[in-house]
Amino acid sequence: MASDTVAVIGGGPGGLRAAHGIAEVGAKVVLIEQHDFLGGTPIAENYAGLTPHGEEAEPQMRRMAELVTSHPLAEVRLSTRVTGFDGEPGAFTLTVDGPGGVESVECGAVVVATGFQHFDPGRETQMYGYYEFPDVIALQDLEAMLKEHRVVRPSNGETPERLCFIQCVGSRDRHIGNEYCSKVCCGIASKEAIEVRQLLPDCKVYIFYIDMRMYGYWESEIYWPAQEKHHVQYVKGMVTEVLPKADKLIVRGEDTTMGRPMEIPMDMVVLSVGMEPSAGTRQISELLGVGQNKYGFINAVGAPLDPVSTDREGIYACGAALGPADLEDTVSSASNAALKAVSFVRSRAAAAAS
Repeated sequence: MASDTVAVIGGGPGGLRAAHGIAEVGAKVVLIEQHDFLGGTPIAENYAGLTPHGEEAEPQMRRMAELVTSHPLAEVRLSTRVTGFDGEPGAFTLTVDGPGGVESVECGAVVVATGFQHFDPGRETQMYGYYEFPDVIALQDLEAMLKEHRVVRPSNGETPERLCFIQCVGSRDRHIGNEYCSKVCCGIASKEAIEVRQLLPDCKVYIFYIDMRMYGYWESEIYWPAQEKHHVQYVKGMVTEVLPKADKLIVRGEDTTMGRPMEIPMDMVVLSVGMEPSAGTRQISELLGVGQNKYGFINAVGAPLDPVSTDREGIYACGAALGPADLEDTVSSASNAALKAVSFVRSRAAAAAS
């Protein structure tokens, strides 16, 4: 029997926007989240501010969650995993395992909002010492420090005098199979660099980059202000390794603008890690039987004009489950997926009633 309910899998920014959009237009929605909280990666990784404008992440996620949890047409299931899937388009059955045990959720359509995970910069092919040197950290580690308004060297608790970012760690790298650009890393590094300079005016901040990829309005919002107002130094070059020397880190590579080797001492090194499909994205894709591209993200079969439909009727995806995405892209595609899903279940219900 056709169901008029839409299931949303994932309670991050995309899942919250999709669930609220579905409820807004008068359809029932069940939001299923494996963690015991809503808000996704911005909450799990302790994001400080949202790119590009720097609004505090936690209050923004809390407001998004409240729109869903307070809506009478929305049901939220936390600490719950989807473990089974059956049925046909318009009449799916999800098996879920949560605090109440194993249950079935009937739904007419599914929106997958399972997001991404940060690239692990400790892989063998990365020569930056992420697991060897405590003062080598990743973007999300610095975000957590910025949230606490306390940026210090993990090795000794001292304020850094020189801090640098290394771009494209885990992105644009054929050797590890991630040929794609992760889209947001340049902007996030620039935002964080500005925040470091605001918090620590005496700290010199550098960004080592292959190409700075700022799209849309980000160039005028964060790239130029980082240089012109906050005096962040951008160095076009390739970093080949990070080595310890006394109580410093030596960043070694090539300044490609000047065409000469470089060896620069730093107190802290921040790796601008890219996006990869989350474990949840891979698992749910296989469970639902939807296609993935060669990188493991969900494949949108109708892109670019239909960027949210999968190759299985009645199942849609949004946000970083589809590939690298910023928050604006994520909530936009989530609204698109919500509309598609509601339209689908209503058309099936109408067909069944006729």
